[in-house]
Amino acid sequence: MDAFALTPANLAAIAAMAVATYATRVAGLWLAGRIPQGGRARAALDALPVAVLVAVIAPGAAAGPAEILATIVTIVAVLRLPLLAAVVVGVGAVVALRALLG
Repeated sequence: MDAFALTPANLAAIAAMAVATYATRVAGLWLAGRIPQGGRARAALDALPVAVLVAVIAPGAAAGPAEILATIVTIVAVLRLPLLAAVVVGVGAVVALRALLG
């Protein structure tokens, strides 16, 4: 049996994943309207992008010399650039340094 065949079970799985994706997005919008927009909640939401960036970068930072150097480049970029630009610089640094250093 081909795993990529368009069977009723595969269609049901795709439909279930689509419903789950839509439900999480709608639930996020619904919850966002009920979270207080000031004080500690605002501070926590403001810190969230940086926390996610650190969680993504930290495990890879110990993988080798290219990743360690890319982490340093990314930290400098985070301190000097907007977050999206820093992410782009960080990804570019990893790609370039892995190509150069192996």
